[in-house]
This record gives sequence, structure tokens and C-alpha cells, in this order.
Amino acid sequence: MELGVHFIDFLPGDTRQLGPTLAAAARTAEQAGATMFTLADHFFQMEGMGRAEDPFLEGYTSLGFLAGQTTTIELTMLVTGVTYRYPGVLAKTVSTLDVLSQGRSLLGLGAAWYEREHLALGIPYPSLRDRFEMLEETLQICAQMWSDNDGPYEGRHYRLAETICAPRPIRRPPILIGGGGEKKTLRLVARYADVWNCTAASPEELAHKIGVLDRHCADIGRDPAEIRRTAPISSDPSTDLDGFLRTAEQYAKLGIDLVNAFPAPPHPDPVGFISHLGDEVIPRLRDLG
Repeated sequence: MELGVHFIDFLPGDTRQLGPTLAAAARTAEQAGATMFTLADHFFQMEGMGRAEDPFLEGYTSLGFLAGQTTTIELTMLVTGVTYRYPGVLAKTVSTLDVLSQGRSLLGLGAAWYEREHLALGIPYPSLRDRFEMLEETLQICAQMWSDNDGPYEGRHYRLAETICAPRPIRRPPILIGGGGEKKTLRLVARYADVWNCTAASPEELAHKIGVLDRHCADIGRDPAEIRRTAPISSDPSTDLDGFLRTAEQYAKLGIDLVNAFPAPPHPDPVGFISHLGDEVIPRLRDLG
């Protein structure tokens, strides 16, 4: 089993320390043996994690910065809100990240949810039904832009006269879809995703969601083993290592390939937290699966 690091804590205090801390976190994750470093696609800190007024860096600018700070770790949003960028621009942005990182990008995508952020910044916040339709069209547009087809795209929400994307990605970015909605999200995972991130609250709920995904795959004749499966573990391994590892072992038995850990804000030492993962967690995860 592999480990990913999800970084959502941009330390309040001296703004000049945000960049160095983020860079140190990603380099430490890479050196520790983590295989994926992810950011949340938000403009305000998420309620429940802190105050909206807390510092929060824009994600794709930050990932581009990290492409120059690291050499092997995969970089992606967990996950991009479909409402925030036109699909053609998003495909170009992720392509650029892939080129600059030498083929280490993924396209993480979801239907978006943070209504306060949308309303505050003047971003349209369509109905849930429309957001899921936009999500599927965005997946189709990105696939077309990374193919030999430079022609038009005609959808209900998006119409592109041309789908030119030059340079193309070094590696077609794997599609990561996050979420566990059984009627819409998991259907899209079965049809489009290379990677699935499920935020189930327990191993029992995760097992149920996996069963639903497997049925959606069967409906379209897809082998569910083609989809890399990831999930977060919210417990802090620096204070409850045994609990974290017990959950990881249960997830491994369910077929989860990678678990995400994150220093929950406000964390006094996020880089130290990540270093601890390399010392105590990653070596033991390698024996699971």
C-alpha cells in the first residue's frame, strides 16, 4: 500500500513563510517515500477545518511551484471543482503542469460544493444536476483535447470551436474522480476514472461503496481492477499510530491501493508531521495489500 500526503494547512502568520513551508512539505513527502502530493482546490479555507479568512493558496499556481521543487512525486488537486475553470482552460492548465513536472500530473475532478466560496467570489453555482452534467462534459473535453482530435465539441453546457492543446502532456494525466455518490459519482468513476478517491467514514461504508462501483463497472463491461483506489484516513498517526495502521490494514483488505494522510489545521509543524510519516508509517504500509 502507498501513501499520499494531502496538504491543506497554510500556516497563519508570516506570509513569507507560506512558500518555503509548502516546498519543504512536498520535498519531505517525496523523500519519505510518499507517492502523491495533493492540494484542495479552494480559495477560502474550508469550514470545518478552520475559518474562511485563514490563509489558503490557489491550487494550480501552487502545483506549478511544486513541480520545480520535486522530481518524482505525483501532483494533483484532490479535487478540482468543475465550476471554477472552463474545461478547455483546465485541460491546458493540467497539460502545462504535466510538461513542467515531466509527466507527474493527474486531473482530479469533482462536482464542487463550497457554495460560500462561489457566492463570495462571483462564481456561478449551478444546481447539483447541472454540476454533474458539467463534470461529465469536462471529462469528455479533456479527453478530446489530449487526443488527436482538434475539432469542435458540442455539449449542453460547453461548446468549443477547436480543441487544440499544444504541447500535449508528456503522460496523459490519469483521471481522478473524488466522491461516493452512488447514482452519479460512482457511475462516472466507472466510465471515466483511472483513480477513485472515496471519502467513506468507515471500512464498512467503504466496502459498500466499492460494491456499488463494481456493479457500475459490470454494467458497462469494465474491469474494476483497472481503477486505482485511494481513500483518506482522518486519524493522526503521530498521536494514534496503531489506530491509523489498523484502518489502513482494513482498507488494504478491501483493495485500497493508497491512503491519504494530512496534517489537520492548525498544525504546529506540518513538515515534521510528514517526516514522521516517512519514519513510522510508510515502511509499515509497504507490507500491506
